[in-house]
Amino acid sequence: MPALWPDGQGNCPERPLRTASLQSVDSDAVASAPTRLSPARTDPFWITLLLLAAALVAWLVTFARMNGMDAGPGTDLGSLGWYVGVWVTMMAAMMLPSATPMVRLYAHISREQNANGAANVVRVAVFVGSYLGVWTAFGLAAFGLDRLVASVESGTLSWDRAGPYVAGGAVVAAGLYELTPLKHVCLRHCRTPLHFLLGGWREGVRGAARTGAAHGIYCSGCCVGLMLILFAVGVMSLFWMVLIAAVIFSEKLLPGGERLSRFAGAAFILLGVWIAVAPESVPWLTDPGSAGSMMARVG
Repeated sequence: MPALWPDGQGNCPERPLRTASLQSVDSDAVASAPTRLSPARTDPFWITLLLLAAALVAWLVTFARMNGMDAGPGTDLGSLGWYVGVWVTMMAAMMLPSATPMVRLYAHISREQNANGAANVVRVAVFVGSYLGVWTAFGLAAFGLDRLVASVESGTLSWDRAGPYVAGGAVVAAGLYELTPLKHVCLRHCRTPLHFLLGGWREGVRGAARTGAAHGIYCSGCCVGLMLILFAVGVMSLFWMVLIAAVIFSEKLLPGGERLSRFAGAAFILLGVWIAVAPESVPWLTDPGSAGSMMARVG
């Protein structure tokens, strides 16, 4: 019988050694991964400080610019330039706090891949900019849809006709979306993004842009229903904006966030029915025909 392995006795001394070596490397990597990617080391102080400071400034600007502008459902979005500025500020205020852990994790892995501090800063900035760019595109799509509906609508959606039913139906649809598998796939990504970063890591500035955009797409998939609610009840309402931001933060960061999303879905379904049946009794919902709404439109 011919020899199976180089030593002529059916044994290969190199293969067991190579296998053992791979096992050793794998076990070492698994053992060291929790240490290398622990919260204490993936939380650069400057990343947290800058992101939270940016979110705080965005909230202050939003409150200053949107105070008294809540005209209720069907609020005019204004000119494209003005709307984009307000929308990007809103998204920075609402999304950056819940995106902070992901950005910190990206910054840590980038730092491990490249010791150059300046290059790491650029990568993180591009990652955040690309993430917000996806939300900007989302806002532009919403603006275009609003303009399309306004161009073909002939008064049927006014508040004294079908308006409450349309707004309530949109909120019900958003609540149902909270219960769908797609929502929970996107939410799971936002809550545990480590596998996404390690499995789809791309080097350089272009890689940072692609990774930030991919995370933004998952994030928009997670929050699209909540944004629908915001548009349905009045996109310029500070109260509803704060409420939706609190739900986003809780779902993504608090323990049991996935269970909370199911509770929120059921609550929004009930809210939608309430808006459709008795909109005048819903707290903090501005009646588009009220004096306050008319003042907001004039303002």
